[in-house]
Amino acid sequence: MQVETAASPFFADFERLPREVPAWVDELRRAAMDRFLDLGFPTQRDEDWKFTNLNPLARLAFALEPGRGVTDWSNPAIENHLARYANFQKHAFVALNTAFLDSVHLIEIPAGARETVRIEHESEPGVSHPRTLAVIGEGAEAAIVESFSGDHKYFTNAVTEIVCGDGAIVDHYKLQNEARDAFHISTIQVQQGRDSVFTSRSFAFGGALARTEINAVLETGSECTLNGLYVVNGIQHVDTRTAIDHAKPHAASHELYKGILNGSSSAVFNGKIIVRKDAQKTDAKQTNKNLVLSENATINTKPQLEIFADDVRCTHGATVGQLDPDSIFYLRSRGIGQEDARAMLIEAFAREIIDAIKIPELREQTLSLLKANL
Repeated sequence: MQVETAASPFFADFERLPREVPAWVDELRRAAMDRFLDLGFPTQRDEDWKFTNLNPLARLAFALEPGRGVTDWSNPAIENHLARYANFQKHAFVALNTAFLDSVHLIEIPAGARETVRIEHESEPGVSHPRTLAVIGEGAEAAIVESFSGDHKYFTNAVTEIVCGDGAIVDHYKLQNEARDAFHISTIQVQQGRDSVFTSRSFAFGGALARTEINAVLETGSECTLNGLYVVNGIQHVDTRTAIDHAKPHAASHELYKGILNGSSSAVFNGKIIVRKDAQKTDAKQTNKNLVLSENATINTKPQLEIFADDVRCTHGATVGQLDPDSIFYLRSRGIGQEDARAMLIEAFAREIIDAIKIPELREQTLSLLKANL
């Protein structure tokens, strides 16, 4: 099967979907499937997929996993916010996820409340399209942890929409530890209210092919931090794309992503900061750092700035390097073995991201996954 014809099995599954949903949901699903069929699977001719080859995924046929949970489609949060931010007109996999909407994991935190929510996405063999909607009230504080795992070979296509009310403080953690022969594609779309603070910490360890897109739209006075770590071995491929849209003035964004590559693995990082014409007094900083441990590993990194305002402060940069031989020599001169010295330096490189996790048990879990993958 070629990439261009890979949409056919999904259409067949779509035709067999149960239709016991409100009319507006059915219309939304049909519009999304029509758009997916128009867009088709992305190919490497598409600039956004230039370094990620989907042929290994397109050649496979996955049975559709049954839906999980019961959704109250009449809930005002769902009716007012679902599919309003993650744009299926431009993104094929958002369209595909929306076409297969059969349940929504709703996180609704009222104004002024403080809550921690953990969602476990454990995949079975087949294809699943998990959909999460988080609506955080004005002045609320929320910590949301989404973890993805499973065994066997499967395809997870996830979409998460996060709406931050005015003055809300939201920490979102994504822990991706899929099976080594699994496929993972996800989109996280964030809409920030005035003076809100949003922080994303994304960790990618598993999967044969994994791609995460994180997009945030900032309001006046808001602050956005996107941090992440990806660790790949063998022939794994991981693709990370971020877009921070400074739509209004007096907003700030900070971004730091780190990658560790070994074996014949490959990674892609593409980070974009957009400063709109009216977004004066924007303060934005973006950094991508990569540690390449093997001559056969490959990283393609592309930090981007698109600035349409003139009173801004924006910086970006990327680095690719290897372990410092002087540091290894220093550790070995103090009786530490070669492999232990390497492990200590690699862990130190990653700890800047991991140590920022505010939930102690999640921090320990992530550190254990790092050590296991090294």
